[in-house]
Amino acid sequence: MLLPIRTNIDPRRTPYMNYAIIAANVVIFALSYNFSGGKTELRPWAVGYMLTPSYPFLWQFITYAFLHGSFLHIFGNMYFLYMFGNNVNDRLGNVGYLGFYLAGAVFSAVGHILIASLHGTGIATPVIGASGAIAAVTGAYLVLYPQTIITILYWFFFIGTIDVPAIYLILIKMIFLDNVITRNVANVAYDAHLAGYAFGIGSILLMLVFRLLPHNDFDLWAMLKRWNTRRAFKDSVSRDWDPFAGRLSKKITSKEVLPDEKTVALRKEILSRISQGNLAGATDLYLQEASADTGLLLPRQSLLDIANQLMSEGKWSDAASAYEKFLTWFGNSEHSDQVRLMLGIIYARYLPDEAKAVEYLKLALNKLSDSAQKKLCEEELKRLSD
Repeated sequence: MLLPIRTNIDPRRTPYMNYAIIAANVVIFALSYNFSGGKTELRPWAVGYMLTPSYPFLWQFITYAFLHGSFLHIFGNMYFLYMFGNNVNDRLGNVGYLGFYLAGAVFSAVGHILIASLHGTGIATPVIGASGAIAAVTGAYLVLYPQTIITILYWFFFIGTIDVPAIYLILIKMIFLDNVITRNVANVAYDAHLAGYAFGIGSILLMLVFRLLPHNDFDLWAMLKRWNTRRAFKDSVSRDWDPFAGRLSKKITSKEVLPDEKTVALRKEILSRISQGNLAGATDLYLQEASADTGLLLPRQSLLDIANQLMSEGKWSDAASAYEKFLTWFGNSEHSDQVRLMLGIIYARYLPDEAKAVEYLKLALNKLSDSAQKKLCEEELKRLSD
């Protein structure tokens, strides 16, 4: 048995909407059941609010998510909603979170009905419970906080805890194991859960891709972009130059020429000085290599460090050249937006090329997520237009 008991992050703001949704579920559960006489029965007025897949009414796509079948049912759902919903509420805001939660309930219901209709099973069984909406919230947590650490309580022959990254817990355990591999519990709407996960993951990813939701370097979209950068880099290395080994990674044809030993030695010395913390000395050597136009490529971070050093030294033309080389080779890097911003500032303030400044600043403005950097970019563009 595995049970997540805490995460290593707390919301920055009080998640009032998540608390309100939990409270609403608890109150509705208490009002919708008759607990007298030692029995727990759903009151007649609540029956019409269950989701009836064979002939659903419009309101049922929402109301079913606020009804539950037992104390254990509502406790489990509210526990997981509290575990994952607080931080999602923090990122989406109270109004956005409410809309997302209700949309997750609707999408889960639609998914359950469509799949039940295709299979011809479960179409006559009413559905209740917030599990689909909570699956959407959990999917959103996976996208927004994939690298956070979740502490899991386990008990088999003995009891203990283990820390697991959220992406592995949610993908492997909660989605595949609980809803794909072990679908052996009767009266559980597994397809509604999967539809909820699909909605949560897909919708939040789209919000990040189209900048409808601010992203950071730790969300799933940033992870996917870094993976794609590494993939593209490995592809280029497999075809051509290996910047870490200091040599060409493919066999040389008669028409291709290896870099001379002096050039390779110079590059190795640059990397050696960077590793020793002598960035100024490495920058001096880099300028020698750049003036010789050897075409040798430095590793991504090393090239960025040198460009920043040139910027700090006031060598504007050399800094711009290094930043542009960075964009040529590592244009998909997570730092590329900041590099475009720096180029825009260099060309706007220090080099007489307003057209280039505007071009780089507009490219940066569309993709920057940091509010301070975005404000700086907007102010620079406004200054240029005046």
